[in-house]
Amino acid sequence: MRSVCRMIALIGLACASVAAPSVRADVALNNMFGDHMVLQQGIKNKVWGKADPGEAVTVSLGGQNHSTTAAADGTWHVFLDPVQDYGGPHTLTVKGKNTITFTDVLIGEVWVCAGQSNMQWSVNQSNDADLEKAAATFPNIRLISVPQVGTQEPQWNFNGKWQVCSPETVGGFSAVGYLFGRQLHQTLDVPVGLINNAWGGSAAEAWVKRDKLAANEKLKPLHDRWVKMEEGLGAALADFEKKMADWKVEADKAKAEGKPAPKPPGSPDGQMKGNARPGNIHSGVLTPSIGYGIKGAIWYQGESNAGRAYQYRELFPLMIKSWREEWGLGDFPFYWVQLADFKGEKTEPAESDWAELREAQTMTMKALPNTGEAVIIDIGEGKDIHPKNKQDVAKRLARWALAETYKQPGIAARSPLYKSMEKQGSKIVLSFDNVASNAGSWRPFDVAEPIGFTIAGADRKFLPAKAVILPDGRIEVSNEAVADPVAVRYAWADNPVCNMYSAAGLPLTPFRTDDFPGVTVSAQ
Repeated sequence: MRSVCRMIALIGLACASVAAPSVRADVALNNMFGDHMVLQQGIKNKVWGKADPGEAVTVSLGGQNHSTTAAADGTWHVFLDPVQDYGGPHTLTVKGKNTITFTDVLIGEVWVCAGQSNMQWSVNQSNDADLEKAAATFPNIRLISVPQVGTQEPQWNFNGKWQVCSPETVGGFSAVGYLFGRQLHQTLDVPVGLINNAWGGSAAEAWVKRDKLAANEKLKPLHDRWVKMEEGLGAALADFEKKMADWKVEADKAKAEGKPAPKPPGSPDGQMKGNARPGNIHSGVLTPSIGYGIKGAIWYQGESNAGRAYQYRELFPLMIKSWREEWGLGDFPFYWVQLADFKGEKTEPAESDWAELREAQTMTMKALPNTGEAVIIDIGEGKDIHPKNKQDVAKRLARWALAETYKQPGIAARSPLYKSMEKQGSKIVLSFDNVASNAGSWRPFDVAEPIGFTIAGADRKFLPAKAVILPDGRIEVSNEAVADPVAVRYAWADNPVCNMYSAAGLPLTPFRTDDFPGVTVSAQ
C-alpha cells in the first residue's frame, strides 16, 4: 500500500510539472522611467530595473545601445552615454525577453523638490491659483510625484508616473517646485523635469538612513530614543487595544445619549509608519528615486525640527552629504528655504527656537560647498505656518540655481550675510558679505531707518537698538542704556519686525554675533 501511495504521489508531481507553465518574469523598470520623462543633460544617466537572473537586457536611446545581464537577484542597470543636446522627443527602448518602449523622452534639467508641507503645498493652495493654472501650458516641463510611504524596508519602486505640465496637471503639484522649474525653463529655454517627494510635517531624521544616525556621536541619542520606542511597541499596542475597547464603550454611550463621540486614542503603530521615525522617508520615498539623473535638489523643511535646532546643525549637513554620496553625482547643488516668519510679531527681544533653526540652516550653507539659502523672513504669515506666497519663495530659490549653477550673468542670489563686528566705545559696527561698500548697497523697507536690531552688554539682556547705515555700507548699532555692548542680534524672533534689504531686493539674513546658549541647546 505504501508503494502504491508513493507511486501515485510521484505521478501527481510529474503531471503537475508538465501542466504548470514555465515561470518567466518580464523585464521591468523602476517607475522613474516612463513616457514623458526628462533625462538629465550632460551626465551618464543610470537606467535600472528587474528581470530573470541571467537575463540579457539591452537599453537603447538614439544611436547608443548598452547591454548587461541581470544579477542573481534579478536586478540590473546600465549607464547611458551623456547627451549634450537639450530637447527631444526621444525614444528609450529596453529589451529583455520582452520589449518596453518609452516615448516623448526629453533631455533637460532635473531637480528634486523635497521637504515638508511648505514644499508639498500645491499650486491649488497658493496665491493666484486660478491664474497660475490657466497659464501652465508648458509641454517641456514634466512633473512626477512620489507617494508618501513610511517604512524601514527600502522600496524598489513606487506608484507614480511622469506628466506633461498643463492647466489640468499642475494644480496638485508642489507650488514651490513648479514655480521654481518654470523660472528655470523660461530663463534657460530648456526642458525641465521636477520630482516632488515632499511630505508634510516630516522631520529631517526621517530622510536619513538609520545607520548614518547611529554612527554619528551627536545624533546617536536621537537614534537610541527611537530604538527604545520601537522596543516598547508591543506593550504600547496592548495598551492601545485596551484604550480602544474603553473608547468604544464611551462612544456607544455617547451615541445613545445623542452626544458627540470622544476622540479615539492614537495608535502607536502610526508612529512606526509615520514621517518622523528615522529612516522612514528615506526607505519609503527617497530610495526608489536615488540614482536617477538629476542636476540638484531644492528643500523646504525645518519647522518640525525647530525644537531641536542645535541638533539640526549636525543633522541637516549630514543629510545633504548622505544624499550626495548615495546619488553618486558629486556635490550636486542643494538649495533650501530658510524658515519664514511665523506666529505673533515680536517687538521686544526674546529667545526663539525658530531663530535658532534659521541659524542652523545658515551654518550649513557655510559648512558645505555648492549650497545656498533662500531667505524669506519677509514672506511668512503670522497666522499661518503655510504662507501662500510661493511665487517669491520659488524666485529666490531659482536665483540661486540661475546664478550659481547655470552661471547666468547679472542675477543676484545671495542675501546679505553677517561677516564681523567691531566694538567702538558704546557702539558696535557690523560688516557684511554680499553687499557693496557704500550706503547705497542697502534699501531699508518702508522707512529710512534700519529696524530689527537689538544689542546687549555682559548681562546678556538684549534691548532694541538704534541702527545707522554708514557711508561705507557698514551698520552702526547702539542703545544709550548699554554703555559697554558685547553682542548684536538681527531679526532674532519667531516673527521679527525687520526691514533690511540689499539694493538687489534680497533680505538681510537673520543673525546674532554671540554664541550664548540657546533654548534648544540641550534638546535631543
